[in-house]
Amino acid sequence: MREPSSSEEESENETNDDENSDILSIHNNVDQKSLSASGENLSVVSHGRGPPRPASPSPSLISDREKAIEDTEKLEREEEERKKRLQLYVFVMRCIAYPFNAKQPTDMARRQTKVTKQQLQTIKERFVAFLNGETSIVADEAFTNAVQSYYEVFLKSDRVATMVKSGGCSANDFREVFKNNIEKRVRSLPEIDGLSKETVLSSWMTKFDAIFRGEEDPRKQPQRMSTAASELILSKEQLYEMFQNILGVKKYEHQILYNACQLDNADEQAAQVRRELDRRLQLTEQMSRMRKHPKFVVKEMESMYMDELKSAINLLMANLESLPVSKGSTDSTISRLQKLKRYNRAQHSSLSKMDINDETDSGLSKLDVVLSFTLEVHVVEVKGLKSLANNKIVYCTMEVEGGEKLQTDQAEASKPSWDTQGDFTTTHPLPVVKVKLYTESSGMLSLEDKELGKVVIPVTASSSRQPEWYRMHTTKNCQDDLKIKIAVRMDKPQNMKHCGYLYGLGKKVWKKYKKRYFVLVQVSQYTFAMCSYREKKPDPTEMMQLDGFTVDYCEQVPDAEGFGGKYFFNCVKEGDNVTFATDDENERTLWVQAIYRATGQTHKPVPPVVQTNKISNTQISRMQGDADRARKHGLDEFVQANPVMFDHHDLFNMLQTLTLDYRLNDAYTCLGWFSPGQVFVLDEYCARYGVRGCHRHLCYLNDLLERAEAGIMIDPTLIHYSFAFCASHVHGNSYEVKIKLKRGKRPDGIGTVLLKEKLQFDEIKERLRILLENQITHFRYCFPFGRPEGALKATLSLLERVLMKDIVTPVPPEEVRNVIKKCLENAALVNYTRISEYAKIEGSGSTDSYNEEVSPKKRLDDVIHLAELCIEVLQQNEEHHAEAFVTAFAWFSDLLVEHAEIFWSLFAVDMDSTLEMQPPDTWDSFPLFQLLNDYLRNDENLSSGKFHQHLRMVFAPQVVRYVDLMESSIAQSIHKGFERERWEPQGNGCATSEDMLWKLDALQSFIRELHWPDEMFADHLDHRLKLMAADMIEAAAKRTLKSFEAWLRKGGKGTDYLLYPEMAVMMNVIIDCKNRALHLCALDSGENMTLIENSHQYHTKIEDFLDRIQVQMVKCLIEKLLSVLESVLSKLARYDEGTFFSSILSLTKPVNELGKAYVDFMRGNLDILRQKIADELFTLSIFEQWYTGQMKMICDWLSDRLDLSLHPYQLTCVMTINRKCFSDFELQGVPENALNAKTYQTICSRLQVEEATQSVTQSENSSKTSRFLGGGGSSMGGASSGTGSQASGDESD
Repeated sequence: MREPSSSEEESENETNDDENSDILSIHNNVDQKSLSASGENLSVVSHGRGPPRPASPSPSLISDREKAIEDTEKLEREEEERKKRLQLYVFVMRCIAYPFNAKQPTDMARRQTKVTKQQLQTIKERFVAFLNGETSIVADEAFTNAVQSYYEVFLKSDRVATMVKSGGCSANDFREVFKNNIEKRVRSLPEIDGLSKETVLSSWMTKFDAIFRGEEDPRKQPQRMSTAASELILSKEQLYEMFQNILGVKKYEHQILYNACQLDNADEQAAQVRRELDRRLQLTEQMSRMRKHPKFVVKEMESMYMDELKSAINLLMANLESLPVSKGSTDSTISRLQKLKRYNRAQHSSLSKMDINDETDSGLSKLDVVLSFTLEVHVVEVKGLKSLANNKIVYCTMEVEGGEKLQTDQAEASKPSWDTQGDFTTTHPLPVVKVKLYTESSGMLSLEDKELGKVVIPVTASSSRQPEWYRMHTTKNCQDDLKIKIAVRMDKPQNMKHCGYLYGLGKKVWKKYKKRYFVLVQVSQYTFAMCSYREKKPDPTEMMQLDGFTVDYCEQVPDAEGFGGKYFFNCVKEGDNVTFATDDENERTLWVQAIYRATGQTHKPVPPVVQTNKISNTQISRMQGDADRARKHGLDEFVQANPVMFDHHDLFNMLQTLTLDYRLNDAYTCLGWFSPGQVFVLDEYCARYGVRGCHRHLCYLNDLLERAEAGIMIDPTLIHYSFAFCASHVHGNSYEVKIKLKRGKRPDGIGTVLLKEKLQFDEIKERLRILLENQITHFRYCFPFGRPEGALKATLSLLERVLMKDIVTPVPPEEVRNVIKKCLENAALVNYTRISEYAKIEGSGSTDSYNEEVSPKKRLDDVIHLAELCIEVLQQNEEHHAEAFVTAFAWFSDLLVEHAEIFWSLFAVDMDSTLEMQPPDTWDSFPLFQLLNDYLRNDENLSSGKFHQHLRMVFAPQVVRYVDLMESSIAQSIHKGFERERWEPQGNGCATSEDMLWKLDALQSFIRELHWPDEMFADHLDHRLKLMAADMIEAAAKRTLKSFEAWLRKGGKGTDYLLYPEMAVMMNVIIDCKNRALHLCALDSGENMTLIENSHQYHTKIEDFLDRIQVQMVKCLIEKLLSVLESVLSKLARYDEGTFFSSILSLTKPVNELGKAYVDFMRGNLDILRQKIADELFTLSIFEQWYTGQMKMICDWLSDRLDLSLHPYQLTCVMTINRKCFSDFELQGVPENALNAKTYQTICSRLQVEEATQSVTQSENSSKTSRFLGGGGSSMGGASSGTGSQASGDESD
């Protein structure tokens, strides 16, 4: 890694000055040309008027010239940008082609496909279609309501549209929000036997998926999944294509650069890495000698910086050395006898190889250069076999020198073809393959088959792989000229880099110039050896380790003249020189390139310019053609550029920025996270080209902050990772940084801190703090509905980390609390401002103009709607964000409550102004109180809070005023209502009583439903309403009793008297008031019982009063009814014995008319009372008192006549009244003990005596009359009998 130095900066400045001077000269030339042109025009016009004036360019010419200069500069900048990207792409391609530091991570979280604006609109349309019943999805009412709520609250929200625009919204977010909503709904549903709530949830989610997917084919889903899975592990071709798109490299440019860099040649790439590391090491040594260092936060870090550079290079060398190099094993010299198989290339198995350990000694042994080869011997056919009969069986055997023998299938001599392959393994670089042709012996005693011929084929790794015809050496058993077609393929092991015959001459090895078979063997990534072999020998005869050697083309060696070899090259090392020669120039070029890759030398051998022979080797011609094409398109400079001479920190910054833009624009909700393939390439680039980890993460943080500030959704956890890395690097432990520098290691093992890194970190830290505070302030809009999941909690955790002064000193909790408190105070203002704008309350300028334009009723409706929105906002905050806050900081619940209080205080301003403009004595604002109070009292944090108390203070006077007015209104309605009352039945009473009781109940229900939060005031209201109800009922009862008495006075005392129905209505009013008194006048059971027992027993008092009213009404009623009986008895009294009227009235011969009239009176009033009075028990009590009163009055009347005998007419009437009264009241349900009382029995006894007396008297009178009057008695008897029959007839009635 190369750091900027003062000399380099001076050289860069000089270069910039030269460039600037060139640009200025261009500009001056352009100016001079334009001026001269304008001067010529002016000179023509001013010809003959003296010398021409200096030309002054017109504004149009100046603007054209400036535009031309700007276009030129723009083209130059674009060209520089293109070159920079191409150079960067070359470095990226090498990282992809030969990675040795990083791997593609497989543990990264899978990213969901993002939802676009068009898809969001489509999703909305699908849900609207479902709600309109335009789909075939069957759903119940509960699910439809859930979808309706989801559509109204979530899909139509502007915050969702913003989240989609930011690129942080996936289909999974839509699904999770719906799932969270329905889980609450399903839990609130009643249990259904045989249907679990989990089943309901699963069914609802299936229907949701069907709505969300619409008419899409479900078979497309696996394709999407495979697309997402392809992001996990990318092939090299996919990585090339990705970074072509990232860096804007064209396809043909990639192909040219790919071929010119030989990216398909792993040996060339490994050699490129070795050369790069060697150059970096040299540059580090140069920097150490010249003491050119960047500026550090501490001066003593300079020496530590050099150690870190060397340590990084050594680590890269160790990583490269750790890459396995496969070679053969001495344990598997020759494989066992393998079964022959039909020739099929697709069935060939790969060689088994073993990784070798890194060398530990400076010298190499023969075991380090063991080679393992795989040979494929393919015997096709034999021709020229004529001496054998056609039906003779022939076959072939094959073997590798020193190995086992394999046999082909059998064939007839007429068609000797097999197409059979045998596989062998050997450690001989120059093996010999023997193939023999046999025929079966026909003799009975022959033990072996006859050999017809054989062929011996020497094989090398560079031999032809195509089938060839070989002449066989025949035996005496066959005189034919036989030829066999055989293909021998010898695969090169991976640790064998090149092979072939060379002429060699050295000082220490190969001291004699002659032709040998050489193999370039790779022992490890940094160890190579030149080995010479003999035929049929597995071990090298001589070998030379290439460490420290450099290879180059050279002239012919004088000692080699006449001994072979035309084209020479040598390997030179201090104190040693080995010269090699080939007979072919292309072969020499291949050898030089292979050794050049092995030595890792800085100098690249250049072949001689003059070439006598045309290039015929395919590999050489291809490489030369690739280089020519790169040179033709101007791309050779990027291939040949020395990576050490570039500022890779600047290049990486550009690469990372472009990669992030590409990532944010793909189809996944990455939230700033790179894909595994991108992480792999960036990691490899940083490790290979020495990009400092702190610089990498600082640039990453800068890019992420820029995108986050632009409204793109970035995962705070990702920012936290990078920030923690940079903070650990920049701060560390201050004691370690300043005193024990060598122990102050950071996460990436780097202990030095550049001043530039420190300044950039401080700047980013401040930007990040501002961003986080803004996100917390706008948490409702930055993390809508709690999405992305866990983002808000991560943001709070990151803010706490940003506020830390260093990595070991925790930030005081009070400081974090104050910062978040300030953010939430601003959040309350932001949230309320947006909600009020949405509700169109604060969007029309000043309040005065608003009051003039909008009616108070409309303003109140708007405030109620705003209150609903505010409640919804706080509920969503509690549902989606509160948990994140509280889990991040245990004390945060207090701040969230304070945030809600500030939010409500802002609402209180609008609420108060709206209530002030309402007309007096209007009750339309009570729904606002109920809405707010119901929410606040159920929230344990906000209940009895500041806003709740303010709400009570605002509405308490209105409640008191409302109760006062209602009390006055009810009192007036009682006064006026009873004056105009017509006492027609309505409900359980009359119109006035029903209205009064309804008003009292409605008033109490209204006050009760207010759920007044202040317990004392609520008790006061309750007591007042109970007392009011008692007073109103008492007033109504008094007026009813007064009216009842007035109606009683209207009737007379005759037997034709019937109760008025209005009187029954009045009694029903009292009954209804008594029934409702317990509900309207009794205090709640939760009240203090002492208060109830002492002074607030309103229902007990009113019940006692109503009981007295009822007693009074019954008393009056009974007196009225008994007055009729009294009138009847007074009339019967006129028949008393010994009175003047008795004899006179007897002459009229009455026949019980008075008794029947009273019975009819009694029955008519019984029916009226039974039908009109609503209370059965009350009616029965009236009947019982009435019956008792009648019996007592009759008994008293009879008692007054104990000394007198009853007149027959009196007896008949009283007996009729007595019997009918008993039977009729018995039918009305009067109990037996009341009917058959002592009074009744006394009456019955007296009547029986009187009846007996009447019978005796009548019998005596009839005998006397018959005795004295004779036949005339018959007429008296007839009269007497007539009286008896009349009495009996009356009894039968």
